[in-house]
Amino acid sequence: MRRIIKNAKIYTMSESGILENADILIKDSKIVRIGEINEEADDVFDASGKLVFPGFIDAHSHLGMFEDSMGFEGADGNEDTDPVTPHLRAIDGINPCDRCFSEALRSGITATATGPGSANILGGQFAAIKTYGTRIDNMIIKAPVAIKIAFGENPKNVYKEKHKAPTTRMATAAILRETLFKTIEYMSKKEKAETKNEDGPDYNLKYESLVPVLKGEIPLKAHAHRADDIYTAIRIAKEFNLKLTLDHVTEGYLMLDELKKEKYPCIVGPNLTRRSKIELKNLSFENAGILS
Repeated sequence: MRRIIKNAKIYTMSESGILENADILIKDSKIVRIGEINEEADDVFDASGKLVFPGFIDAHSHLGMFEDSMGFEGADGNEDTDPVTPHLRAIDGINPCDRCFSEALRSGITATATGPGSANILGGQFAAIKTYGTRIDNMIIKAPVAIKIAFGENPKNVYKEKHKAPTTRMATAAILRETLFKTIEYMSKKEKAETKNEDGPDYNLKYESLVPVLKGEIPLKAHAHRADDIYTAIRIAKEFNLKLTLDHVTEGYLMLDELKKEKYPCIVGPNLTRRSKIELKNLSFENAGILS
C-alpha cells in the first residue's frame, strides 16, 4: 500500500528544518521519502494549509501506571511501603488497555518514557514504550531506560504519615547515598569473588537494578522542582559520577546560569496545572522557553 501526503508544511526536526509545500511517501505504513513526490499512489491526502510533525515523545509520564477514572484498583505507580524500591519495573504495572493510551496516540504522542511516581526516594525502573498496542512486551523500545529518584516534598509527605524516614530532605539524600554506596560494595564483592572463583554475596535484586546506573549505562531520572532539590540531585550525581536527567525543574529559570554550567538534560513540566503544593509556588509557563 502506497500513500502520499501532499502539500504539507513539514517540521522535520532535523537539519532539513521546515519544508514548505512538501510531500511524504508512505509505503506499507513506513515513511520512505520526504520532498517533492510525483508518483502514483493508492491513496493521496492533500494537506494544504496543514502542519505535519513526527510523532511526539513524552520524556516523563506515568501512562498506564495510574488508570483513568479509577482509584486504588488502578493505581500501580507508587509502592509506598518502602522508600527504596529501585527493583520495581514499570512494565509489570502498565495496562496498555487503559484509554489514556488511545488518547495519547490521537494527540500525536507515539512514544513515552513511563514509570513509577515520586512517593519513594528510589521508585523503580522507567521504560520507553510505544503508545500503540495491547501487550506491553510488544511495545517496549527500551527497558529499563532510567531509574526514578525523587527529592522534595513527595517522599517527605508520604513517609511522615508512616512515621519513618525520610521526613526531611537530609534523610532523602542520605538514604540515596547509602543505597548507592551499598551497591558499589555489592559490585566490588561480586567482582572479587569472580576473580578468586569464590562464592559471592547473596543475590540482591535492589542492588542489581542499580548496577547499570553505576556503570553509566542508564541515568537516574530525578524528580526535583525546587532549586535546592535540583542542586542536591546534581551534587549526588557528581559524587558518584552518574548520568542524570532533571525532571520537572520548576525553578529552573531561577537558576539558569548554574544549569547552563552543569549541562544536565532538563525535562520540563507539567506547566498547565495548578500550584498544588508549596514547591510549585514559582511555577511559570515561561520556564521551558527560558531554559531552551
